[in-house]
Amino acid sequence: MSDAKTPFELMIAQAQEMAKAFNPAMESFSPKGFEALWPTMPKDVMEMWFGNAVNKDGLDAKTRLLLTLAGLTMQGAQADTAVRQTVRHALEAGARKQEIVEAIGQMSMFAGIPAMTRALELAREVLDDNEGDEA
Repeated sequence: MSDAKTPFELMIAQAQEMAKAFNPAMESFSPKGFEALWPTMPKDVMEMWFGNAVNKDGLDAKTRLLLTLAGLTMQGAQADTAVRQTVRHALEAGARKQEIVEAIGQMSMFAGIPAMTRALELAREVLDDNEGDEA
């Protein structure tokens, strides 16, 4: 067997080397640490921007966020940060754990089991972190 890498693996390795050359501190960079810079929006703000505050008969923020989560799952749950942030915001908008799991699970019929499993893994990270917050 050879140790040949795919073009994608070579590109990532090259990007990591370049980042280290520009700034040695980038060697330990974690995208999850970057997520902490973006606070969770309060429910009222989400309703104003993404909910039915302007369109009274439209979707509320919780429903929009569950749809966004389904869409991210359909894309193969490749955007880790986006999935985790959407779950976090959906919780803030009033979504229950069961609703989040069902929104992701429903996509298994369309996106496939691997995409659903990946999205559930990412959602579980957020849900586990927020477990003590439930009343």
